[in-house]
Amino acid sequence: MPRVCFTLQVKRDRLDEYKRRHREVWPEMIQALRETGWNNYSLYLRDDGLLIGYFETPSLEAALAGMAARDVNARWQAEMQGFFEIPKDRRPDEAFHVIEEVFHI
Repeated sequence: MPRVCFTLQVKRDRLDEYKRRHREVWPEMIQALRETGWNNYSLYLRDDGLLIGYFETPSLEAALAGMAARDVNARWQAEMQGFFEIPKDRRPDEAFHVIEEVFHI
């Protein structure tokens, strides 16, 4: 299954709150991610705010479109937008940078 790695930048003054929010992800958000093909989804956060995400999905485009169509995603993205160093008119799920995979065993 194709693997996706991405980065975002979390604001340094929001790191603790960002981690707390992810200990309390809404069950309906987790269900929506699973239903739209976000498998083995993990987030890693460096102390300077670099966020690295990883998940496996049959199709990145379908996974993004599936979540974009969900009301729960719109609510989650609106709540999380202030945590990231991104343009104010972009949602976090529209602003992440996909990293090219160059090696895998």
